[in-house]
Amino acid sequence: MKKIVSGIQTTGKLHLGNYLGSIKNWVTLQNEYQSYLFLADLHAHTVKRNISDVRDASYELVAAYIACGIDYNKSVIFNQSNVPAHAELAWILSCKTPIGWLNRMTQFKDKAGKDKEKASCGLYTYPILMAADILLYKPDIVPVGEDQKQHVEITRDIAQAFNRFIGKEYFKAPEPLISGPAVRVMSLRDGSKKMSKTDESDNSRVNLIDSPEDIERKILKAKTDSIESVYFDKENRPEISNLLSIYAAVSNKPITTIEKDYQHSSFSSFKRNLADLLVNHLKPIAAEINQLLNNKDSIDEILRVGVEKANIEANKTIKDIKEFLGFITHI
Repeated sequence: MKKIVSGIQTTGKLHLGNYLGSIKNWVTLQNEYQSYLFLADLHAHTVKRNISDVRDASYELVAAYIACGIDYNKSVIFNQSNVPAHAELAWILSCKTPIGWLNRMTQFKDKAGKDKEKASCGLYTYPILMAADILLYKPDIVPVGEDQKQHVEITRDIAQAFNRFIGKEYFKAPEPLISGPAVRVMSLRDGSKKMSKTDESDNSRVNLIDSPEDIERKILKAKTDSIESVYFDKENRPEISNLLSIYAAVSNKPITTIEKDYQHSSFSSFKRNLADLLVNHLKPIAAEINQLLNNKDSIDEILRVGVEKANIEANKTIKDIKEFLGFITHI
């Protein structure tokens, strides 16, 4: 059976972008692929985090996976930090990755901000840990959002460089899979920025556990423009195009159909219907997330089983790599 690998950082509350850009697609893919879906809690520490926030986000992330439709009997759900091979392989791969490759990564420049000298080394080497996350399980595809495509590309480069070093085609060069009408959900307050868990304004995103009242308020106040017409134009009308993409992804309707339905409607009418659509769609998800969070023992058990399965697969890869590199492994 072919494999996929993907994960989400354990930082902050999960939002609509995480759901539409990642989790919703995984739900479909788990029926066709052996899925390794991890909690990227090592990545969460590339910038300053409160320990309690990372722990709470980890529980919420597992609860969201399950509530959104991930079947833990089909998919391997685990936290990255409990599979030591992730960090071990990251070090090995860092010794085979040219610094010039990392210097080209645009996401470091975006996240580090103006004072790059104060950014953590972990943030700089983030792509190498992500490469390790992926290559440990030898997946065929990696479902990602548009902004992560460059990370999969460097993973392919690292895999091929390692293969050349050992003189053997050991690692697959995985393909990125970017699918759906909402592969990159943007902020409700600024159509040029991705919807983010770390945005200071909670009004910039719809959280999966938001109340119906909060969802309605955020959508009705979402930024649009001065053109009183509902149509898709990502370049010139990013905000309304973002809302149309969200509508399409949740309703499973083509954007062209939605444009036709609202060609004579006002923004307020369109936004009110979008709010109703989101409330009806997210309400049962939020209810199940909250129910699962009231029984963290069950989440711990899901992670325990997932970690056990992930370690078995990851340790096979690490054993092979140590033998390729001349380490003594029979002690």
